[in-house]
Amino acid sequence: MESPVHPPVAAALRLCLHALLLGLLALAAVKAVSGGAQHATAVVAVCCVLAAVYAAGALAPVVQPRTRAGACWLAVLGALWLVLLVLSPDGLWVAFPLYFLQLHLLPMRWSLPAVGVTAAAAITSFLLHGQAVTPGTFIGPLLGAAVAVATVLGYDALFRESERRRELIEELVSTRAELAAAERTAGTLAERERLAREIHDTLAQGLSSIQLLLRAAERTLAPDAPAAPHVRQAREAAQDNLAEARRFVRALTPPDLENGSLAGALERLSTRTTDSALTVQFAVSGTPVELPTPYEVALLRTAQSALANTVQHAEARRAEITLSFMDTSVSLDVVDDGHGFAAGGRPAAPDAASGSGTGTGGFGLPAMRSRARSLGGTLSVESAPGQGTAVALTLPLPVAAPNGQDSA
Repeated sequence: MESPVHPPVAAALRLCLHALLLGLLALAAVKAVSGGAQHATAVVAVCCVLAAVYAAGALAPVVQPRTRAGACWLAVLGALWLVLLVLSPDGLWVAFPLYFLQLHLLPMRWSLPAVGVTAAAAITSFLLHGQAVTPGTFIGPLLGAAVAVATVLGYDALFRESERRRELIEELVSTRAELAAAERTAGTLAERERLAREIHDTLAQGLSSIQLLLRAAERTLAPDAPAAPHVRQAREAAQDNLAEARRFVRALTPPDLENGSLAGALERLSTRTTDSALTVQFAVSGTPVELPTPYEVALLRTAQSALANTVQHAEARRAEITLSFMDTSVSLDVVDDGHGFAAGGRPAAPDAASGSGTGTGGFGLPAMRSRARSLGGTLSVESAPGQGTAVALTLPLPVAAPNGQDSA
């Protein structure tokens, strides 16, 4: 009669139930012998058999709640108890632990009627044995049945509440771990991007300037000038270190840019975001040119942020990402057909029929504007309630240096 799904405290309750039933059987047997009852031997025999059957069922693994084995075991106990009731009026006190067994082993639709029948049998046996009829004759068994039902239902309610809290705690712990991992990942990516920008804007630009100055100095020197070999070696060293710095920058780029071009990363982003509720299309306009890593990072992050806002807030059915290469600039447009929002206002919740998630109330738009300003570009947002939202990032193309490397 084990119940593995209940907490360890249930073991103590089961031990108390075992002790109660066996104690009541022993009491009935002792009173029958000491009182010189007419069927004392039969009472003792029935009590012993009832105790043996109870012990066998309590130790049997097959006796479980809501199983056929449990119901059969309970039926045998009930039959033996009825025999005891016929032989001795003291057997009615065994009804109290039987209430708990019935409520524990039988489904609720069967346990409550079984408890009622048991209480009625206890009252009937009291009357058949010619005992004095008092209000307690009826109130005692009925009150015991009510206490048993209330106790079991209360325990089950507490157990279910405890399980819900345990599941909630496990979910919270799991969510906290996921959030911590996400924060670590976000922090790592942000630091990589910061280092990439710092290396590009300081070391790479400085080495590029040194290389240009040395190239200019090399042109002014005569080929046989004593300093010419040293200037050439210095220029080549600067060129090698510039290449190494750019390799560091590429190594610190976002994962989506590590194994492909910006267009490929945007194409994969569109594919990942497309589902049954939203269709995302990607297109390239103009002739693609190689962009510095900070440009690619800014364009990719802007697309990710704008598209995330579309998914979370706009309830759009279609979205388009367009990467356009022009003569002097490169632009990224993310357009959706979602709720939109009033100009200069914060997007409302979807059920308020406004809001695409790129309004001034959140953190996504300020981050996009900051990226645009850091590269000398502009970010514009166009939206109206019910008209969707368009986010456009425009960056000036870097000026090409004489050696073919950008000087941005």
